[in-house]
Amino acid sequence: MFSKSNLLATLVGAVVMFFLGYLVWGIATVDFFEKHSSINAMKEVPDMGMIALSNLIAVFALSTLYGKWARGHHSLSQGFQFGVWIGVFTGLGLGLLNYGTTELMDLTGYMAEAVLEIVFYGILGAIIAFVYQKTASKE
Repeated sequence: MFSKSNLLATLVGAVVMFFLGYLVWGIATVDFFEKHSSINAMKEVPDMGMIALSNLIAVFALSTLYGKWARGHHSLSQGFQFGVWIGVFTGLGLGLLNYGTTELMDLTGYMAEAVLEIVFYGILGAIIAFVYQKTASKE
């Protein structure tokens, strides 16, 4: 759990998650999601420390799961595939659950969010796999 590969993948992945997430949701898609949101639930000033901590915890969990899922065979394509399944779980599974139970966004917003999360977590999975590939002990 606390292997060199896992800890380095967590660190690199958390940095990527923080900055790529800001680029995607904080800059590139803000106007789109404003048009598809029912209410504005965003804080005026986000708590960047809490966002960084949540990214660190999330990527540690993803990296740990990836390490068990990959079983020592690390490649960018396998990492991307792993991340895509995480994105399907969060984007479609939880997104449609939220659509069915809340009034935060319309269906178009949730479907766009699902596509973004599938690609976002695919990229994150590939990065985690890349770090494992470069740092895992050779058998």
